[in-house]
Amino acid sequence: MKVGIACDHGGFELKQLLHAFLIKKGYDVKDFGAYKLDNKDDFPDFVVPLAKGVANNEVERGIAICGSGVGAAVAANKIAGVRAALINDHFSAHQGVEDDAMNVICLGGRVTAYAAAEELLMAFLNAKYIGAERFERRLNKIALLEKNCD
Repeated sequence: MKVGIACDHGGFELKQLLHAFLIKKGYDVKDFGAYKLDNKDDFPDFVVPLAKGVANNEVERGIAICGSGVGAAVAANKIAGVRAALINDHFSAHQGVEDDAMNVICLGGRVTAYAAAEELLMAFLNAKYIGAERFERRLNKIALLEKNCD
């Protein structure tokens, strides 16, 4: 699976660790930055290109990391076709994919421990969308919202 990863300064350390972890696990990883620690950078500059990469199928899934994960989720969800969520627990990491076709996981670099981040990431990446009728119906409603917002 090809995955994308992006962060700002608040998620830089966690991104570096998770990038190496993903490579070790055999994932094809596209790094959308930040490529160096810069306390003046802004998460939209990295998260939006990642989200666009997910939306246009350049990568299958995305990992967006900022200090709390909140800003990354807000920015990623502005891109049509992206379903991003701040994830802090194992259940939501896989359930978000299974029921809601979540394609971007958002993590907080300042609040998510490395071991927990690994666990959340693997639950997210190993999950498969179920595609039940009720889930499809809900996703179609969201797609209409995206279309009507343009």
